[in-house]
Amino acid sequence: MKEMTDEEVGYWDEFFTRNPPKVDPAKKGGYFTRQRGLLDMLDKGVADYILTRAGDSHQTPAQIIGELVRKEIAVSV
Repeated sequence: MKEMTDEEVGYWDEFFTRNPPKVDPAKKGGYFTRQRGLLDMLDKGVADYILTRAGDSHQTPAQIIGELVRKEIAVSV
């Protein structure tokens, strides 16, 4: 991915400062909201572990959970 120039960064900074994104709380949300909902169902220690591992490996929390579940399935077979 190409890096932005200082001029582009300045443009987008000014653009989003003057035009902040509009959020409609009545809508269900998108991908990241669903990810947060998934983590909210877990206890704090587990959610922190998944988020830390996801950040370290540049994966989504769902990918980390999938890996853990697949490992458990492989062990139980």
